[in-house]
Amino acid sequence: MRGSVEHSWGWGHSAPSPLLLLTLFLFAAPFGLLGEKTRQLLEFDSTNVCDTAAKPPGTPYPPYSLADFSWNNITDSLDPATLSATFQGHPMNDPTRTFANGSLAFRVQAFSRSSRPAQPPRLLHTADTCQLEVALVGASPRGNRSLFGLEVATLGQGPDCPSVQEQHSIDDEYAPAVFQLDQLLWGSLPSGFAQWRPVAYSQKPGGRESALPCQASPLHPALAYPLPQSPIVRAFFGSQNNFCAFNVTFGASTGPGYWDQHYLSWSMLLGVGFPPVDGLSPLVLGIMAVALGAPGLMLLVGGLVLLLYHKKYSEYQSIN
Repeated sequence: MRGSVEHSWGWGHSAPSPLLLLTLFLFAAPFGLLGEKTRQLLEFDSTNVCDTAAKPPGTPYPPYSLADFSWNNITDSLDPATLSATFQGHPMNDPTRTFANGSLAFRVQAFSRSSRPAQPPRLLHTADTCQLEVALVGASPRGNRSLFGLEVATLGQGPDCPSVQEQHSIDDEYAPAVFQLDQLLWGSLPSGFAQWRPVAYSQKPGGRESALPCQASPLHPALAYPLPQSPIVRAFFGSQNNFCAFNVTFGASTGPGYWDQHYLSWSMLLGVGFPPVDGLSPLVLGIMAVALGAPGLMLLVGGLVLLLYHKKYSEYQSIN
């Protein structure tokens, strides 16, 4: 996701079809989603952590490398009707049987039109986007209050990392109590983006009562260690790539957490060109209209009452 659209994606000014986007994602996931890579599943012990903003959020356990996972046959979960497929895996070597009844899943879905998913955080998508949902289900945590996270690596632009933006809004209809949207942008045009809300969910379906705060670390060049090369990444971007990495952690030491239901889900949107822009929801627009219109309506009614009262009083004739 670097440079112009023609150089980065190889299909000129025409956006790819949803089916083509899904096909590319399936060939790339879960290690090279068109430049986005989830490398490791992280776990932290937050038992003795009082500061919810602490970094790291607890004592780290040895991470799970996704390169050591065994993944399902993608044809078993491919659904052309919904343009979706799910990669589900577990560690090939699991001596403690942490994943005996659990799995890590990546669900990829393309879209044929602009809309929103039924489940929170209900990110606005278009036909130029794909949604990646990550779900950790049934795995046994190694601590009583374990927090999980993902290490994500992405292609940079030359020596620079993609720019990070935080957008704030007064509207939380689609993701209750979440007023922020985070996104990565490749290029000033931009040529591609990744977008997510800083919230995960500890129950299915997700809701306000099961919402977990998310913390994303700053992007940094991934020079300290080599990253595995995905064939599709090499095909699109060449073999000489500069990668940047960041960690996303889910939850805090207090409140709801993975330990409640042994369930965790988080989603992000990946796409071509400019990211979708959220407008104010009809509910918020209605509230604003009422809040701004009510004082004017009261003044109007009050003026009419005074006018009518004055007119009625002026109709009386003097006795003299």
